[in-house]
Amino acid sequence: MPTDPRGLRGDAPLFDAWLRFYEDAPTPFTIPGHKHRHDLVGDVVVGDVPLYAGLDSMRLERGLLAAAEARAAALWGADVCRFSVGGSTHANQALALAVGGEGDQVLVGRTLHRSMLLGLVLAGLEPVWLRPDVDPSTGLPLGVMPEAIEAGFRRAPNAVAVLVGDPSYVGTVGDVAGMASVVHAHGVPLVVDAAWGAHFGFHEALPAHAIQQGADAIVTSAHKTLPSWSQAALILARTERIDIARLDRGVEATHTTSPAGAILASIDAARALLARDGSELLGALVNRVARARARLATVEGLVVLDGPHVDPTKFTLVLSGTGAHGVSVERDLLTAGLPVEMADRDTIVAILTLADDDTRISLLVEALLAAIERHRGSPRAITSAPAWTVAPVTITSPRTAFFAAQTTLPTAAAVGRTCAELVAPYPPGIPVLAPGEQISTDAVAALQQACREGLRVAYAADPTLATLRVLAE
Repeated sequence: MPTDPRGLRGDAPLFDAWLRFYEDAPTPFTIPGHKHRHDLVGDVVVGDVPLYAGLDSMRLERGLLAAAEARAAALWGADVCRFSVGGSTHANQALALAVGGEGDQVLVGRTLHRSMLLGLVLAGLEPVWLRPDVDPSTGLPLGVMPEAIEAGFRRAPNAVAVLVGDPSYVGTVGDVAGMASVVHAHGVPLVVDAAWGAHFGFHEALPAHAIQQGADAIVTSAHKTLPSWSQAALILARTERIDIARLDRGVEATHTTSPAGAILASIDAARALLARDGSELLGALVNRVARARARLATVEGLVVLDGPHVDPTKFTLVLSGTGAHGVSVERDLLTAGLPVEMADRDTIVAILTLADDDTRISLLVEALLAAIERHRGSPRAITSAPAWTVAPVTITSPRTAFFAAQTTLPTAAAVGRTCAELVAPYPPGIPVLAPGEQISTDAVAALQQACREGLRVAYAADPTLATLRVLAE
């Protein structure tokens, strides 16, 4: 029988309904087809309760989803909230549909996740790219500067919105308040993909979240840094510059009509936990991460990302100075049963959340210490991943390229042609080449180097990069 160990159900209507479903189990003649039997395919279906005719009636007569979303809006200081079972991917695409239409220009931070680029395709928006500053001491992105946004408006004075990602995948934090000031001076909304910042704003040691800093809408993944099911995400928006009716249309156009109630209930429960105990739990996490960082900072040549412009719960290591190869370190961690979020030649990113206690973090730290020493070599110069450095050259809009006639060429012959597909080392899933961009020698060289370094190149039709899809001439 499912339980409520922290007594959250009184402030979490969807979570309460999920518990009640098991406390007074019905005999449903609705979907899902497993009918909550575990003798057919096993426990893989445990917890799978639908929203419709599950948590609520088929007509949603109890209004549980709306009540839960209203509580989340109030907690984050937004005017409206929508829950998503499609992750920040769905949320980004819904907001793309909300802010503009066919042919409208938008200023877009190049470190945004691929999901927003597909949102541009769906909405017909034309991106004017904003490049992040890169820290030469680590090779990692620092975020989009307000000055870069102002320069972007000089290139695209009629832009209808600005879309940025903050915090970054590696935990660096930009000046969202400064960005909001610049964007609002031009009378348009600032949309922030804060997928990695669901915990921001709920402890004094953490940065304020983007709504607190003046953003008009944020996307955040409850499943990334809060204890929610995979695919759990929220859209939070203010109504001054975001058309809420249009946002609702965007959400419904790109969402499933069979949302998983367990995912929705887990968002509700995580929100209730954050509201009641977030400061205490996050404070303990910040202290644990600080101790772990301090321990690893004693390793010769290892850079542990830290400082005022870094998420104090993020765990990002730069290995260049140790000579150890991140993919080799990762293999050792996998052998020890300790998978991490990301590893490339020079970087390790581990996600630490309020679910990690001292024992778990100590296991990771000790394994990292051993693996780095095992693979130590000659120090390397600091370099940046291609996602942060390759300059895109736009030839046509992402939507035009997506639907255009296409052909496949050997990669060497594709240089100079217009790319028809999205190509990105994953993680982090940030495009090096996107539909509608010119395939440059630099981009090809960077992607091929990523392959040689053992990284997965995602989304390309040919993951070996022997060929690329281009627009037909």
